Amino acid sequence: MTRPLDDVRILAVSQFGAGPYGTLMLADLGAEIIKIEDPGTNGDVSRGVPPSTIENDSLYFQCFNRNKRSLQLNLGTSEGMEIFHRLVKISHGVFNNLRGDVPAKLGITYDSLKIHNPAIVCCSLSAYGRTGTAARMPGYDPLMQASEGYMSLTGGPDDGPIKCGVSVIDFAAGLAAAFGMMAGIHSAGRTGVGCDVDVSLRDTALSMLNYYAVWYLNLGRVPERMADSSHSVLTPAQTFRTRDGHIVIFCAKEKFWELLCAALDKKDWAADPRFRDFAARSKNKTELLALLHPVIMERTTAEWLTLLEGKVPCAPVRTLAEALDDPALVEQEMIVEVDHPHFGKVREVGSPVKFSGDTPEHHAAPALGADTDSILQTYLSYSVSQIAELRARGVI
Repeated sequence: MTRPLDDVRILAVSQFGAGPYGTLMLADLGAEIIKIEDPGTNGDVSRGVPPSTIENDSLYFQCFNRNKRSLQLNLGTSEGMEIFHRLVKISHGVFNNLRGDVPAKLGITYDSLKIHNPAIVCCSLSAYGRTGTAARMPGYDPLMQASEGYMSLTGGPDDGPIKCGVSVIDFAAGLAAAFGMMAGIHSAGRTGVGCDVDVSLRDTALSMLNYYAVWYLNLGRVPERMADSSHSVLTPAQTFRTRDGHIVIFCAKEKFWELLCAALDKKDWAADPRFRDFAARSKNKTELLALLHPVIMERTTAEWLTLLEGKVPCAPVRTLAEALDDPALVEQEMIVEVDHPHFGKVREVGSPVKFSGDTPEHHAAPALGADTDSILQTYLSYSVSQIAELRARGVI
C-alpha cells in the first residue's frame, strides 16, 4: 500500500526544533525528507543537545528527525550548490528554518531555484519573516512568548510573567509551515508553477491570539490573568481543588452547566437567575465559585470523574509521567517504538495525523550523512570514485 505522501520529496535545510518538527509531520506520512547537513559543523546542532548524547546523535535529535534521510552537503561551495540544484530538479519542495535574511543570500528561494525547477515550492520558517527590518533578527519560542503577549496571559493574577512549559509557538509554527508547504505543492501540481511560502514564529504567535486579539482590536479589551486557570468569559471553566488533587471542569455549553448542577445535586443553581446563562454566571462569578469550591472539595478526583465523565467536560490534572504512562496512548498509536543502533528501542510520541488504511513505519533518525552516498549514486548517478573525491574536498 502507498503512504499518503510517499510521492513527495523535500530537501530540508533546517535544524533544532520548529523546522524539523514540521518536516517530521510530513515524514511520518511518508514524504521523503532529505535533511541537508553541513559537513563543516557536524550537521544539525541538536545532535549534541543533552541528555543522552553520543557522537553526532542524541535523543533530542531522534525525536525530531525520525523517518528522514541525511545528506552531508556544503552549500557554501559551488560544487555543493551544483549537487543541490540537481536535486531540486527532482524534488517538490525546499524547506528551511534559517534566519529570515539568509535564504535569499544562500540562494534557496523560489527566484533563485525556479530556473532549475519551475514547480519547486520553497518554504521558509523564520523568526520574523523574510521581509522588513526584523528579518535579520534571530528568534526563539521563549522570546515570542515574551514579546507577543503570551507571558502576560499565563498564570494567576499575582504571578510574574510565566512561559508555557511546552514550546507551543515552535510546534505550531512547524505545523503551519508543513501545512503551507503541502498547500504550495498542491498548487504547483495543478499549475506547474511553484512559489515561496513564508511562515514566521511571530506571525504564528499572533495568529493564535485569535479572539483575544479581536477583542482588543475592536473593543479595547485586554484579558487579565485569571485565578485557577479560569477561562476569561466562560464560568465555570477552570481548575478546582478536590479532596486529593485537582480537576478541570469546562462548561462550554449551557447544557453542561445544567448537567453539572444535576451531578452536584444542586439543580436549584441552574434555575437561579444569577447563574442561568453565560452572561449571568460571568457577572456573578465570585458568588458562584464560592458555592462550587466547597462542594467539589468534598470528593476525590476519581469520584468526580466517575460522576461527570461522559456528561460534563472534565479532566484530572495529571503529571507528565501520569499522562505518558496512560495505556490508552499505546492503543491510539501515540507511543511508538523505533529501533536505534545505540539507544536500543526508543519510545517516542507518534503522529497526531492518522489516515484510514495507512500503516505507518517508523525508522530512527539518520546518522550524520548516512544517506549521502546512496542519494548521490541513485538520484544523480555519481560513481564511487567521484563521491570519494567530493568527500576529500569537503563538498560532502
